Amino acid sequence: MLRPPRIKLSVVLICASVLCASCRKSYHSKSERYVFISANTSLPYWQEAKAGFVAAGQEMRVKVDFTGPSTYSPQDELKAFQDAVNSHPSGILVSPAQADLFQDAINSAVQNGIPVVCVDSDSPRSRRILFVGTDNYRVGLTIGRLMATLMRQHGRLAVITIPGQFNQEERLRGVEDALKPYPYMSFYEAANDRGSSKVAEQEVASLLQQNADVAGIVCLEASGGPGAAQAVDQYGAGGKLAIVAMDANPETLDWISKGMINATVTQKPYTMGFYGLRFLDDLHHNSVHEFKNWQDAPASPLPAFVDTGTEVVDRRNVDDYRNALASVQ
Repeated sequence: MLRPPRIKLSVVLICASVLCASCRKSYHSKSERYVFISANTSLPYWQEAKAGFVAAGQEMRVKVDFTGPSTYSPQDELKAFQDAVNSHPSGILVSPAQADLFQDAINSAVQNGIPVVCVDSDSPRSRRILFVGTDNYRVGLTIGRLMATLMRQHGRLAVITIPGQFNQEERLRGVEDALKPYPYMSFYEAANDRGSSKVAEQEVASLLQQNADVAGIVCLEASGGPGAAQAVDQYGAGGKLAIVAMDANPETLDWISKGMINATVTQKPYTMGFYGLRFLDDLHHNSVHEFKNWQDAPASPLPAFVDTGTEVVDRRNVDDYRNALASVQ
């Protein structure tokens, strides 16, 4: 009795395996939909986060919505979050503009079975399941040490920030702690740029008009750096003031190339959006079986905090960083 060649038998088995796999029920249902609520959709930073979120959605074949106010407006962002909750999605990513403002809304969503993951900025006293983003206190330490070096451990420092936003409060705390060993360094004042480079420019211009005794400017949010650099350039103060910015806005990288911004600390918003959705999906499907159900569990089955990391970009590596970004666009 003749036996079929082994190679033909292997092909038959492979085909059968593929057919069986195609008959299996999909892990994701057609009704699954995840929502990302951003603090300011117009910023390049949040567009990068959106790209990571959308890419993860395409990979998992689930529906995704990206929304939020187009300017910094905590109340409008809260309204967008509440609207998302009322639409009963499978999960929500959110970057709370003000931690306490969002606390009750996040608690209500989780209580009603909607997993919530915070990205970029946290609401740590809420019932959100985890935070995916930067260790912002460590960022503040990095910025403070950079400024100490740039200012040669002497002089007053102005701060551009958004008061009440948890991630920036943590950065400021880190800067303050980093400067404690330097008795000849002090803070001038903190200015609120409300997430607008134009407002940051106006604030720094006012400071320069007053001939304030300032040797450096720290910008703790993405829009501050370009605004501060524009004002310093306009008043011919380039090289006289040290500037350390946040994030990798194209304008920020351009000002570094021109020598107007000394350095920026970049984050990974794409990574936040990408893995934020994956964690939501794991929660929705109860994929991590430490407990029977994430809603009834005594503790979250997922990590409490995922640090996505940072990088310092200055004139030495700005071209390499810009080219690396361009290669994936």
